[in-house]
Amino acid sequence: MSGDTSGLHEREASFHDRWASETRPEAVTIREAFEAPTALENRFVLRKMGNLSGVRLVDVGAGLGETSVYFAMRGALVTTVDLSPRMVELAVDLGRRHGVALNGRVCPAERLDLPDGSADVVFAANLLHHLTDRNAFLAEARRVLRPGGRFFAWDPLAYNPVIVIYRRMARAVRTEDETPLTFADLDLVRRNFERVGHREFWIASLALFVKYYLVDRVHPGKDRYWKRILSERPRDLWWWYPLRMLDAPLTRIPVVRRLAWNMVVWGTRPAR
Repeated sequence: MSGDTSGLHEREASFHDRWASETRPEAVTIREAFEAPTALENRFVLRKMGNLSGVRLVDVGAGLGETSVYFAMRGALVTTVDLSPRMVELAVDLGRRHGVALNGRVCPAERLDLPDGSADVVFAANLLHHLTDRNAFLAEARRVLRPGGRFFAWDPLAYNPVIVIYRRMARAVRTEDETPLTFADLDLVRRNFERVGHREFWIASLALFVKYYLVDRVHPGKDRYWKRILSERPRDLWWWYPLRMLDAPLTRIPVVRRLAWNMVVWGTRPAR
């Protein structure tokens, strides 16, 4: 998708500035974003990244900054990028509170304010579905990566009817311009990177969302479910673990995996 981005950027920056201004730094969870049993996508990405000590990592669309801070705590040299000035301020402050330094950049993902070949890794979580010109960002990610540098991203998919209903009900806690990914977006990734792979998450385990609504009586427009899952205590997920295990074979079936909530995609910048 492509088109004029000026109005989109203004709306996105305003929404996320407001979110940042309403967020207390001490309320932002860091380790849970990668270590909670429900942090399936980040745990998978972290395993594929391997040792991050000394790695120059750019976290694009970093939001509250929990991922940027976590990567820095593992030894990465992190540049945290967001369209929202308030989000970047919050992320840098969060880093200081946890004893790590982040290099903050305020710029659109489609025009990264970074030198060519300056990164070993580019990471983008829940970013692509906010963009109308996804190829522009992917080209920028390729540009700032060194040859052989690696790209990782994950975003929601468009196919699951439960998620379609959820998104309609959750309009108050998300931006109006979001468009979930389809498998056609993998072609854009392949245009810019080689050795592209993808993995899907959350099919049967999406019952956790149903529990929030029907049992816990939490309306999707009142709480961000995708953040709420990270506060789950392992001992309370006894019923959910079998569903997570069931997802392992389900997400490997070509047609069924389209029903997943999120897709992780990765690739490598070609040597030239």
